[in-house]
Amino acid sequence: MVVLQSISFSNYALTTKTTNIIYGSAPYLTFDGGRTRVTNTEALLGISLSDGRRFTPTTNNSSSTNPIELPVVGQSFNDIGMLVPTDTNSIALSSLIGTPYNYWGDDDGDGQGVNGVTATGSLYLSIADKIGRTVARNEVPTICDNNKAPYKLTLSNSEGRLTTRYGVPNESRFGAGRAIYYIKPNQTPTVCYARLQVDWGRGLSNAVWNAYRGFLPQSFTPSSYGLNFPTTGSNNLYFDLIIAGTNQALSWAPVSHGGITATMTDSTSTSVRVTLTGPVVTDPNQWDSDNPDEIDKPSLSQVFELVGRDSRGNAVVKYGFELKQWFVSRGNAWGTNSSMESWCNKIGGYRMPKVRDLTNANCQGWCQSATPSSPDNEYRRHIGGGFFTEWGPVSHYTGSSFHITGGYYWTGEYDYMHSVFNAVYENTGAIVLAGGLNPPNGVRRAAGVCVYP
Repeated sequence: MVVLQSISFSNYALTTKTTNIIYGSAPYLTFDGGRTRVTNTEALLGISLSDGRRFTPTTNNSSSTNPIELPVVGQSFNDIGMLVPTDTNSIALSSLIGTPYNYWGDDDGDGQGVNGVTATGSLYLSIADKIGRTVARNEVPTICDNNKAPYKLTLSNSEGRLTTRYGVPNESRFGAGRAIYYIKPNQTPTVCYARLQVDWGRGLSNAVWNAYRGFLPQSFTPSSYGLNFPTTGSNNLYFDLIIAGTNQALSWAPVSHGGITATMTDSTSTSVRVTLTGPVVTDPNQWDSDNPDEIDKPSLSQVFELVGRDSRGNAVVKYGFELKQWFVSRGNAWGTNSSMESWCNKIGGYRMPKVRDLTNANCQGWCQSATPSSPDNEYRRHIGGGFFTEWGPVSHYTGSSFHITGGYYWTGEYDYMHSVFNAVYENTGAIVLAGGLNPPNGVRRAAGVCVYP
């Protein structure tokens, strides 16, 4: 007798289907929340820029003669997207996937939980300028430093893998590799420095003052032009704007505000001279007079924006500053403190300067100088640090009304400790101690400068 066995085809089909492997997606590394997904060495050694451009070892065609240009002025190497976090130059991939970075993802949700994802291998970064000097990640490359660009950015890695406990596929593998990218700063024309007639003295900050070049621009944003040099001024003081990124001399229209004018002359493709003019006493008879004529007072503070234009009238370079104080010299006249105070009042409501109006030299507790203060009794060049701190020895500016070389200038600030009014030395910004102005007859005399407001 033949026995026939019944088979359920529906059950058979179901059993067959559930034994197939379900394929998903491999885990990936990412530094931007999944927009860039790294599953191989090619992507591991890639970089991205803020304008959306991406480069990998295969697509990288940069060289020392054809470097990649950063898209925005003022960007640092921190603004270049890559898997190496900004706070380190080397990292194990096992650290990269953990707190605080968590630079990984898996579209299937695999790898969650304790030890759900592991990684091996390491990633390395080095940045050097064109002569091989190491460069910090937060350095802002600039066309003003022609001796540094192009920069050489090297990414390398050891062999490794990223693995999740479950899922198919459950790993991404990375062979050892290296990629070299050549980088140059954005080439938009810019002002590099405000170079003075006299670059004497040390500064408080390398980000503000360079003894060989002058003051560095602190802002190109109109709302914060007040951070730039100068904040003080006087008639016929001048400085040169050093420019990079243009191959033609620019045209500059004079700018006038509140009774003060900034006039640009001697324009070339790399510089332009800026001269300030405003209220001044030029008559020697008025310097010597106890009853001088009144002069105008400027309306302060005033923001000046200087615009350099090309031959078509297009704005190429801009530089702005905010004048907050205006100084008027008494020429070559010397006098007592009281005579200088009277002269300042009579020329039309000006006043004697305080120590902080002239210098940031350290008073050591017996007066108040400009802040941030110098560590000793000499100025440290700094924007907003006082008239002499900003301009240096003003008698060295051709055409100015400061005619006493190496002059000591009265302040209206009384030093009760030494029973004398303070004076400030123009060459160094030093505050003169008691007895420092004693001539043989015992009458203390010094030069005079007035300030408004």
